[in-house]
Amino acid sequence: MTMTVRPVEPRDAEAWAELYAGYRRFYRLAEDAGAVETTWRWVRDGEHGMVGLIAVDGDVPVALANLRWFARPSSATMALYLDDLFTAPAARGKGAGALLLEAAAGLAADGGASVVRWITAADNATARSLYDSHAVATQWVTYDMKPKPRG
Repeated sequence: MTMTVRPVEPRDAEAWAELYAGYRRFYRLAEDAGAVETTWRWVRDGEHGMVGLIAVDGDVPVALANLRWFARPSSATMALYLDDLFTAPAARGKGAGALLLEAAAGLAADGGASVVRWITAADNATARSLYDSHAVATQWVTYDMKPKPRG
């Protein structure tokens, strides 16, 4: 079969949810049907600048990429952020991830973005091998700060 990438469609809901649940398990996130359902709505409907792409082998969804547009004030440009990339275990090594990265680069070019950016776990050697063949790792360190009420 031929692997292709396309935007998510409403008919992908069940397969996308299975892939996204697999992504969440991989990163040891708690099962959360509400988070999966909300994220599906965002990518399906384009909420919050989200874009959902899916790689299909024939007509079978085998991988997903969830992206979102963001502003880059330092360069006065727009960019595309790759939030999630996941390939079903049975489809790994068959090119789905590379196709999704290429589709993200094309989407970014079509939208006038200055960069496609993402983060990954430092110990995710398999993904980093793929990413290193498509992008350049930066020197930047990522921080997370918990919101807290003012005052």
